[in-house]
Amino acid sequence: MFVTNDCESCSACENAAQLKGNMRRLLVAALAATSFATCVHAQSNESGPLDTPSGNLQFVRVDRDFTAMLDKEVFDRFSANTLTHFDDMGRANDTIARALVQTDSGPVLYDFRHRPPLVQRVGMRITVRRVFWQGDEVVMQGSQGWFGFKRGVLTKLQSSTTTYH
Repeated sequence: MFVTNDCESCSACENAAQLKGNMRRLLVAALAATSFATCVHAQSNESGPLDTPSGNLQFVRVDRDFTAMLDKEVFDRFSANTLTHFDDMGRANDTIARALVQTDSGPVLYDFRHRPPLVQRVGMRITVRRVFWQGDEVVMQGSQGWFGFKRGVLTKLQSSTTTYH
């Protein structure tokens, strides 16, 4: 008696392999969607008033520019077509501890844990897609890759095993 085990030509095996590939793609898509959804909550276009440890933050449109005000006092001006900011919610009373604001000349970091707020310009045009807050570092995914911004220094990040939350 002669028995062959030719699974490559078996249609049942081909269907199983296709199903396995489709399931793998669905799993990757679901993980990507979940990852994206968890980051979206930090992005906002609200103009305020927004609560911070330093006072009430308000963004006001003036011609083509925006004025950033804290308790109705101007602390920064920037050009932008639309208002987009990524907020780091503080532990106390759900206030915004820090915000990364997208401007025409690149992101600007506002740190409201200081009074007056600390204003740090990234110094490079980056269109920010996602932001992760890691201690005093801001990790952002931009159009040119991943960057870290800490104490006024921008660093292009390389592939690593670090997990950002």
